[in-house]
Amino acid sequence: MERNAPIKVYMTKKLIGVSPEDTVQEACRIMVKFDIGSLVVVEDDRVIGFFTKSDIIRRVIVPGLPYTTPVKKIMTRDLITTDANTPVREVLKIMAHHRIKHILIEEEGKIVGIFTLSDLLEATRRKLETSISTE
Repeated sequence: MERNAPIKVYMTKKLIGVSPEDTVQEACRIMVKFDIGSLVVVEDDRVIGFFTKSDIIRRVIVPGLPYTTPVKKIMTRDLITTDANTPVREVLKIMAHHRIKHILIEEEGKIVGIFTLSDLLEATRRKLETSISTE
């Protein structure tokens, strides 16, 4: 992974989302179906929140809320984003500072992708495999 490359090179462009009215259980079904750890919450074609495995543990399971709770009641509303042209090294600093595993990527004020620690691991794995195969 090139540390000075813009994050858009490594971000996942396909965002999977739910409605704020969807239940936690439905959101979890989608996360399991796509084997992902987070979803964007979309209303009127606009990202209004973020829903992660951590939200499920901290805001549903621990307090004992029912799985029928709407996502809008537990989603993260204060979105941490970065511009698509931000260098990877800076994005990793932002993620470390906020202690987050996912960051939303925006371009011209619109969410266009997501970067996760899993993306970092995958890019590192590919680079290592390429390095090994050229030796």
